Amino acid sequence: MADLRTQLISTARAMQPAGLNRSTAGNVSVRSGEGFYITPTGMAYEALRDDDIPLMGLDGSHVGSRKPSSEWRFHRDLYASRPEIGAVLHAHSPFAVSLACLRQGIPAFHYMIARFGGDSIRCARYAIFGSEALSTAAMAAMDGRKGCLLANHGMLVAGRDLAEALALAIELEELCEQYWRASQLGSPVLLSTDEMAEVLNKFKGYGQQ
Repeated sequence: MADLRTQLISTARAMQPAGLNRSTAGNVSVRSGEGFYITPTGMAYEALRDDDIPLMGLDGSHVGSRKPSSEWRFHRDLYASRPEIGAVLHAHSPFAVSLACLRQGIPAFHYMIARFGGDSIRCARYAIFGSEALSTAAMAAMDGRKGCLLANHGMLVAGRDLAEALALAIELEELCEQYWRASQLGSPVLLSTDEMAEVLNKFKGYGQQ
């Protein structure tokens, strides 16, 4: 099995061709024992090697030759509060950023919203990047969810592993684009509370073999 750091780098490099990121924006992490590996700050993903990936503890300490991403706090707080989470991804994808800059979440315009754990995608209140205030806002928006938008910033998703985190990020960006496009033609018709409850119930076994 590949080193977790190698898997992390592969996921980070997949973000740009997936339309999620450009340059050094965004960050990815993966749980490892009592801590987590996270992409370093200010380094191009294509240049990363395993030794560039710092290992962080849940106390905020880190080991390695590189400094961790400035956004490490919401990664740490998700791992500390939600044991089911194995990987976290943050991106500045175009349609997610567009909605986030309107400080607008996504309502139940499409049943695939349920993939993220509820009947909406919330938008976290604004706080400056890398701050404890941003992490606090993100934790509130992520309560019971696998994804959210960050006001005037981007998206945040959390999955059981790196593969799911990347898939969720791609799905969230697609939903952002679909909602944006539908809104150009009018107000999208929303699914009712009962309709979304039915979808959420059906999603309990979604994708399981």
